[in-house]
Amino acid sequence: MVIDEQALSELDAEQLREVTQRLLTELRHQRALNEKLAYECALLKRLKFATQSERHSTDQRTLLEEELDSDLAAVAHEIEQLRPAQPAAQKQQPKRTPLPTHLPRREVRHEPTSTTCQCGCQLKRIGEDVAEKLDYVPGVFTVERHVRGKWACAKCQTITQAPVAAHVIDKGIPTTGLLAQVLVAKYADHQPLYRQENIFGRAGLAIPRSTLAQWVGTCGARLQPLVDALKTEVLQHRVLHGDETPVAMLKPGNGKIHRAYLWAYAPGAFEATRAVVYDFCESRAGEHARAFLGEWRGSLICDDYAGYKASFNQGVTEAGCLAHARRKFFDLHVANKSQIAEFALTQFARVYEIEREVQALAAPQRLQVRQQHSRPILDALHQWMVLQRQQVAGNSATSKALDYSLKRWTALTRFVDDPQLPADNNWIENRIRPIALGRSNWLFAGSLRAGQRASAVMSLIQSARMNGHDPYAYLKDVLARLPTHKASRIEELLPHRWQQTS
Repeated sequence: MVIDEQALSELDAEQLREVTQRLLTELRHQRALNEKLAYECALLKRLKFATQSERHSTDQRTLLEEELDSDLAAVAHEIEQLRPAQPAAQKQQPKRTPLPTHLPRREVRHEPTSTTCQCGCQLKRIGEDVAEKLDYVPGVFTVERHVRGKWACAKCQTITQAPVAAHVIDKGIPTTGLLAQVLVAKYADHQPLYRQENIFGRAGLAIPRSTLAQWVGTCGARLQPLVDALKTEVLQHRVLHGDETPVAMLKPGNGKIHRAYLWAYAPGAFEATRAVVYDFCESRAGEHARAFLGEWRGSLICDDYAGYKASFNQGVTEAGCLAHARRKFFDLHVANKSQIAEFALTQFARVYEIEREVQALAAPQRLQVRQQHSRPILDALHQWMVLQRQQVAGNSATSKALDYSLKRWTALTRFVDDPQLPADNNWIENRIRPIALGRSNWLFAGSLRAGQRASAVMSLIQSARMNGHDPYAYLKDVLARLPTHKASRIEELLPHRWQQTS
């Protein structure tokens, strides 16, 4: 708003107050707009050049740290080479951790070619020095020869042979160990089949990827009843986590790529069952969540995605994620060092400190501590947010951070009155993070069926990990037992109930 100085001098007191008010309003609007733009700019820079979480994860640092470690080792070696030679007595013996005792040992003997001394006397062994070096041999194929003896009766002219146990791939050449290796490499280590074909080639037998794909398809179909049973058990819990992540999928017909979604569901962090079930769907529509949950009615911990809203209208109880609310203020503080954001972060930190203390407590004690300590902090924080919201412009970044919490406050603080509810959705986000990290290797899912098969196998692999099992050992044993295992007892093979056969 521009006003001529001469025209301004001719205004009376009332008109001057009106002009001043308009100028102040415009100034506040400009400040709010600048704050919003600064916030968006800082957020975009973080998304492009920095980590998307408050802390650097070990997975994100790995590549850089490997290079740094390599450079440091090279520099240390060069420094060592430049140092003058020291007398043997002055050299310090390196201290290193002994190699694990369970590793197999192969002895390499170093003995003199002759045990006769130069003086003609016979040498006598008085001891030995042992130095261990760590060796590695890439995967080596072996062959199991199943020999079935034929026994004939000369009198009745009959032949008897011992039966061969049923196999997950009837008359196939792979053992369950090889099948488990292919599945773990593809769905846990994110190695596509064409890479596995090259790896097997270096081991002496290049198995065509088409053959590997057939094995994967067959195993996925045989494992599906186990995944269905796992889903049934997950839905028996009153508290569930839910989250989703995008995955590219090849659309049939036109050969184009479109965005599909991998949904993840897990029992609450305080539930006894450790499991996760992935559900691969063509879109992010809320109907997929409703189809998975079916008749389930409990407390669902999730973010503010609108796709869950219809489920809440049908009897599912919404439990918010406090970490998402905190993240809004964290982004605001990173953008412009907002004092409002700093105060909010301090209060969230106090609540999370209490949550760390109640993790190991029983439900009644957890409820008591939350009611006594967390409730006053959150009530005061809510009143403070309401007052701050009245003082900030409606289109500012600060108002958006405040509105996210205020509009969902009941869901965000529901954990205070329910000891089985965690404060946030980090439990399922940690279960879905390995999937997100592997997307760079997948390129895309070849079809809806391929995505569903991947989600089924990954459900078993991640659930096995959550229960402390080696995914390879788990799948190898389960694939060996599935062909003869009774369908009515399929629950015995679930990761949280599995016991390895001797």
